[in-house]
Amino acid sequence: MNNVLKIAARNLWRYKRRTLLTSILITLGVVSVLLFISVSGSFKNMMVGQITDSMLGHIQIHKKGYLSSMDSLPLDKNLTEQQLKKISRLLKDNPDIEAFSPRIRIGAMFSNFSETTNIRLSAVNPEMEMETVPLLASRIIKGKKDGLIGRGEILIPELIAKGMKVKIGDSIVLVANNKAGSVNGQTFTVRGILEGIVGPGGRDGVMHIEDARELLRIESKEACEVAIRLKNMNRLDAVYAQLKQAPGSRTNKKGKPVFEIHTWEKLSPFFNIARMIDLMTLFIKVMLVAIVLVSIMNVMIMAVYERINEIGTIAAIGTSPGKILALFVTEGLLLGVLGTVIGIGLSLAGIAWMNVSGLSFDFGRQKGLLLSPTISVPEILVVGGIVVAIAVLGSLQPAIKAARMDPIKALRHV
Repeated sequence: MNNVLKIAARNLWRYKRRTLLTSILITLGVVSVLLFISVSGSFKNMMVGQITDSMLGHIQIHKKGYLSSMDSLPLDKNLTEQQLKKISRLLKDNPDIEAFSPRIRIGAMFSNFSETTNIRLSAVNPEMEMETVPLLASRIIKGKKDGLIGRGEILIPELIAKGMKVKIGDSIVLVANNKAGSVNGQTFTVRGILEGIVGPGGRDGVMHIEDARELLRIESKEACEVAIRLKNMNRLDAVYAQLKQAPGSRTNKKGKPVFEIHTWEKLSPFFNIARMIDLMTLFIKVMLVAIVLVSIMNVMIMAVYERINEIGTIAAIGTSPGKILALFVTEGLLLGVLGTVIGIGLSLAGIAWMNVSGLSFDFGRQKGLLLSPTISVPEILVVGGIVVAIAVLGSLQPAIKAARMDPIKALRHV
């Protein structure tokens, strides 16, 4: 085996220019893929973090049927006080859960005493909400951020603030229907202006959960949903499976599920963008496979064609077809390994340079968000393994052709 490696290395060294060009092509493919994976993965993780850490949380628990009718924000599908206590106990006992926050989602009429429009509100416990979605305060573009929200205060979306010329400290009126259908109104003070996470058309504000219960005349400690934050996002699927068992497996007297549990992926349209990024990454990998395959096959076919006499000679002196096959496959393997090693080295250097130089982009009103491209060892091994495997496969057909040559015909070749 050592002899085969030595001869294969010597053969590649004999054809320096061809070996160099092929290695450069493979290296460029590896660098392109690894850099794209690192940058796109960093971008996707940052966007997911912005969505989950400023609005959704990682997982949400609702009463069964709430999500399907969420557009109307039904109050008759709230989680009861007893159900919330059971959920709280389960979540507190789960070591993977960092924080959780009950919310009431309501639709109301918003009035500045001269004009009226509609608004959607998330009523939250400020302390619990800040632990569950720690970036929420960063969406406040005007007003105090400390403590998020107090009793009698409201955070209104930028769209409504501009459209109705409402400023910090202004008094406004919220009018909402309770479960029984009766109407109640209450005066609030504008504490801050909130940036819409999904764009300039957002109409979502924030208020204190106790104010919402008072406005809706809810006497018990019920809520529409419970948002959950995990300690480790990589544990999302595992924790989701645990919650599907308890409390997700609980049923009522009719045997129907009481709760429904969803990850952020089911709650946000951004998940489709994340999937597109993953699909683009797959296409880039396919292109890498094509580049390596064509490069190696071209080189090895030319190597066989140019060395027909040499193949005939070594076959005539007793070299077995298996060793000839191994020789050409090893040449392909060495080409793949050489290009992969150089490509990985250059990619890691490129990733380090991007982190030092500080690539940034803007997301909404948040300026200068820094990308931190990283790539995991498993991703490097997968890409490297694909390249080496394709290099071997690409050299296999020319190697088989060389191994099957008739020594007499090969020696006659001019």
